[in-house]
Amino acid sequence: MSRPTVAVAGASGLIGAAVTEAFVEMGWHVYALSRRRPEVMESEHITHVPVDLMDSTSMAVAMSDLPEVTHVVYTAVFERADLVSGWSDSEQMHTNLAMLANVVSGLEQHGRLEHVTLMQGTKAYGVHLHAIPVPARERHPRDEHANFYWLQEDYLREFAARTGVAWTILRPVHVVGPAFGVAYSTPPVIGAFAAICRNTERPFGFPGGSHQTPKQVADVRLVARATTWAALDERAWGEHFNVTNGEVFTWRDIWPFLADCLDVPCQEIEPLSMADFLPAHWQDWADVTLKHRLRPHTIEEIVGKSHMYADYTFGYGQPGTPPPALVSTVKIKQAGFTETMDTEQTFRDAITALRKRNVLPTYGPQ
Repeated sequence: MSRPTVAVAGASGLIGAAVTEAFVEMGWHVYALSRRRPEVMESEHITHVPVDLMDSTSMAVAMSDLPEVTHVVYTAVFERADLVSGWSDSEQMHTNLAMLANVVSGLEQHGRLEHVTLMQGTKAYGVHLHAIPVPARERHPRDEHANFYWLQEDYLREFAARTGVAWTILRPVHVVGPAFGVAYSTPPVIGAFAAICRNTERPFGFPGGSHQTPKQVADVRLVARATTWAALDERAWGEHFNVTNGEVFTWRDIWPFLADCLDVPCQEIEPLSMADFLPAHWQDWADVTLKHRLRPHTIEEIVGKSHMYADYTFGYGQPGTPPPALVSTVKIKQAGFTETMDTEQTFRDAITALRKRNVLPTYGPQ
């Protein structure tokens, strides 16, 4: 029997790298589709396919060379430079649709594709536009607003109806893992902020504000294991599933824990834009990298667009208390995926991994 195969689109990203490792641990061969090689375990069962998902011509050639692929996990996303405002941009939406089509249609010619897993998120419920029901459930009617999720989903539904390929859509909330230089990873933002605060003796206070809005996150390893489950369990096929760690927290309450993880004193709340503060303190970050012999990355290379997302999820600059955006995970548990994670451990593990990769500084005893 041949080894099962999966193509992971966006394999160098936050979710894609974790998905790559999860499938290898399951004994699959992974074709990692990404422009840069993902930072994952060394394995003969990973083949990096260096491609630009937006280049339809090169994608058609690359996909024609992958005849063994039976499954796709699509984790790639194109974002505008200003991130949050780009979520309503028509060009951003159609670019994301074209990227998915380049992968799926390129593999269709071989006739071996069996299942596609696609990522969405709470923007499916319109969380970036208005208050949403608490909890938001997958069975709620589609929130009719312009969103590349709907373009991709409608394309995938049509493709599945025509070819018989099964599909699953996962909706993880704020995903936490050790990726850096991407759009939605808060640990490197928090870690770089803490390192600069420590190096310059400025206070490390929660930068979002005084509100106490409950939040949820999803450990990237949990999301990755959900993709392996979805690929094999027919109860997942043709369905949407919210994915979270299984608990709630507030940024204000978890901030002292994060300060402890990062070896910096926790101070009083200090509203501050990470999107403004971190680029402005590029020299302080350069000093940190030199002092602790970190990888010689600029602050922009560390945070990607995640400092913009941090402002959004911290609630910086939002008037009053942001409404809660909590989702139900009853459906996925009833379908058979029952894993949960401790949110504090999720952040601790991500910080530890970034330190092991020499991205964030490790401090000795004081």
